[in-house]
Amino acid sequence: MRAEIAPRPLLAGDLLPALGIAVASIAFAPIMQAANAGLAIVVESLIGCAIVLAAPAYAPSIAVFIIFFQNLFVSILSSYMTTEQEMDFVKGYNFLICAVMWLVTLALYVLRERKHSTDVDRIMKWGLLTLAVVTGYFLLGATQDPHAALVYLRNIAFPIFLFQLSLLTAASFEIRVTPFLVAVSVLLIVCGYVELMFRDFWLTITNGYTFWHFDELKATRSGSWEAEMRQTGNVPVDLIDRFRFSFLNSPLFEDLGLSSILRIFGPNMSPISFGYGIAFSILFLFAVGFRWLALAAIPLLIFCSVKGALILVIFVALAWTATWLFGATITLAVALVGLVVYAIAAIHIGLQIGDFHVIGFMGGWDGFRQNPIGRGLGVGGNLSEGYFSIDWNAAQAAGTMDGAVESAVGVLLYQMGIGALVPLGFFLAMALKAWRLYASSGILIQGLAAFGTMVVLVNGIFQEEALFAPPALGLLLCLTGLVIGHHLRTQGDDPKAAGR
Repeated sequence: MRAEIAPRPLLAGDLLPALGIAVASIAFAPIMQAANAGLAIVVESLIGCAIVLAAPAYAPSIAVFIIFFQNLFVSILSSYMTTEQEMDFVKGYNFLICAVMWLVTLALYVLRERKHSTDVDRIMKWGLLTLAVVTGYFLLGATQDPHAALVYLRNIAFPIFLFQLSLLTAASFEIRVTPFLVAVSVLLIVCGYVELMFRDFWLTITNGYTFWHFDELKATRSGSWEAEMRQTGNVPVDLIDRFRFSFLNSPLFEDLGLSSILRIFGPNMSPISFGYGIAFSILFLFAVGFRWLALAAIPLLIFCSVKGALILVIFVALAWTATWLFGATITLAVALVGLVVYAIAAIHIGLQIGDFHVIGFMGGWDGFRQNPIGRGLGVGGNLSEGYFSIDWNAAQAAGTMDGAVESAVGVLLYQMGIGALVPLGFFLAMALKAWRLYASSGILIQGLAAFGTMVVLVNGIFQEEALFAPPALGLLLCLTGLVIGHHLRTQGDDPKAAGR
């Protein structure tokens, strides 16, 4: 793994097998689901097992691929689906495969089939303790709302799964992930530009009209469409209108004539997930030497119109530059202070303009103060029964609300109370561990893992997706696991080689 995240030419021997396995692992899941749901679950689970047992070095790469491209295959084959429930179920196969790969990898680790250092053992113990705490709150919440509790368990556990899968794989095998991540980044950029310039063509080749029809049915029946129209004041007339949003989804830019832009949803079929994917791609491509390609992707980031993703790119770029100019320690101190100032300022401005994400966070904060122990996963949050009946005008006037919505950190505080500090603290600790590697080596990828994770944690105050969407925190923790695992496997080598 010496060259796994160092600039190197794309090698067909590294790239093609990983891409082939990745496509095969998820491409036909919608057809199998339509034929027999039970058979689909068994087959996808066996595929996850086979990857870890037969081609373990490909596991993190395959996880990244299916996170980004599963919904593209779901969209193309959505004509085989008959109900919204079936569509939602098949979208969960990316989690199923990743969870199975994690579980098999963990089993091999517990059975000591793969030897690791005491440092790996220590990190794994803290990660498993974090999962145990989250599971405890899941059991508490499941007594009140089993479905919502299960969804939030998945949302919180998924980034930990990706981190541990990558950590154990990188600590065990020499893997080459740079060619694969560059290829994925190029595919994301190509998809983004095709959608941006040829929207009707994109919707046709991806069977998007059928895919979004299911989403419209679900949104109408659940009440989320009505709630969104009440929040934004936008009433869509056709499918294309559903892709129109104010720039950065904020009223602050309406005076500049940016009240309506056509957002890019990408192969994720989600602008926020795609935005974080493009942000990661820009930073990764720049770090490994494909800098013109990184610059070419910046317009896509703008048209995704995702504040958190844009802040991620700006923050990491500034942190890289400051480290070069002033050194690692000063940069870390300034970065942490900057993140605190950013959070306070954004909360203050959000309360002034009635931002729903900030109001949702304040609801979580007030709920934490009322019950510091927590209520259990699924209690409150966007999945709660009262979400669609929220009186947003009253919430804006009060600057808070009963419950926590639109804010991952707010939801964690409301549902887990003081226990929320366990997963948040674990994520921050892993970011700081990656920073220590960066401080001693200067390798930009390690800086991306460290500073990227930090800023996404703060973005979680203002977005649910920042922590709960796999292309955001999950992807960065996957990278963090790779750089830490590689360092622990090769720490006897030249320190600048560790984490490449």
